[in-house]
Amino acid sequence: MPNQFSFTIIGGPNPDLPLARVGEIHTPHGSIPTPAFVAAATLANVKGLTWAEVDELGAPAALANTYHLILQPTTEIIESAGGLANFMGYRRPTFTDSGGFQIMSLPNAKIDADGVTFHSHINGDTLRMTPESSMQAQWQIGADIHMAFDCPVGYGDTDTGRPNVEQTLALTHNWAKRCLDTQQQLAKSHQPYQALYGVTQGGEFADLRAQSARFFADLDFDGYAVGGMYDALNCEELLRLTNMILPATKPRHWLGMGAEPRDLFIGIENGIDTFDCVAPTRQARNGSLYTRDGRINIKNAKYRTDFSPLDADCDCYTCQNHTRAYLAHLFHAHEITACILASIHNEYFVVNLAKQIRTSLQNDTFISFKQDFLARYYAAP
Repeated sequence: MPNQFSFTIIGGPNPDLPLARVGEIHTPHGSIPTPAFVAAATLANVKGLTWAEVDELGAPAALANTYHLILQPTTEIIESAGGLANFMGYRRPTFTDSGGFQIMSLPNAKIDADGVTFHSHINGDTLRMTPESSMQAQWQIGADIHMAFDCPVGYGDTDTGRPNVEQTLALTHNWAKRCLDTQQQLAKSHQPYQALYGVTQGGEFADLRAQSARFFADLDFDGYAVGGMYDALNCEELLRLTNMILPATKPRHWLGMGAEPRDLFIGIENGIDTFDCVAPTRQARNGSLYTRDGRINIKNAKYRTDFSPLDADCDCYTCQNHTRAYLAHLFHAHEITACILASIHNEYFVVNLAKQIRTSLQNDTFISFKQDFLARYYAAP
């Protein structure tokens, strides 16, 4: 079947930013202007928001999680609905994570050379995931872009020492080849084409990150993802090293990153095209809200009588229509609307920050925009 997936670089790099670029990912469900923040839709929804609200805040795509979807509603139901986008009633491009991180994080997951045996967190059923079954599940789900099944142990695992990271990296590389083989077979009999990203790993070891990047650079994936950097103190260095090796002609995704504005600047400056993260809406539900002057806890007593907008510089629905006092009231009254309005704002904030960074790259103002934004956001209170 014809490959309906491609990546176009529109602008960059330039001498001051050798890895940053402006581009566009083309999929059967539309295009994603990059760099971009992708809405995290773990269970086929962005928590607390309707798809109309997700569209209105400007998210260009959404990412769901294979582990969660095989449990409910099941891949068979999604396939019967005509694929993930049809099932959700969503008209933009979609991604699926393989669910490897979630599966490996389960307390009773047993990893072997062939795959992982684990128990459903819903009913305790014993389940098995291999590179082949992960690819088959993702093709049933039918997103535009899949992630290869990897072994990200080393973050979230108690043993982050080099021997363990080397062992799990070997599994990731072996499984990647098997995912690619299965992908090529499934693509022969399915339409439209569904793209596959290889997932680089390597823990906090620069030489292992470089080894993983070289391994994936030699394989014909449609794009690449960088995994396992959630707690890395040297993530900027590792990201730069990885993306200097990966092919510049392919898109790159940073898995699970975007909890802080700093993540977006670091990622984009070092060659990342797309991000996903559940943190903006998770933090919103707890009353932790982004503003240009830093993150605030709207539950604090001082906001009960603060009748200013949440963020005077923000154009989201929440900021244009409601005050800090009203949001504080809703949270203290335990109203569901509190989480909805807060989620609209936080998701808008990160989605549109990525868009602003894209504009700054086009205007050659990235460095000054980054300095001004971060200085204000992270200024001492």
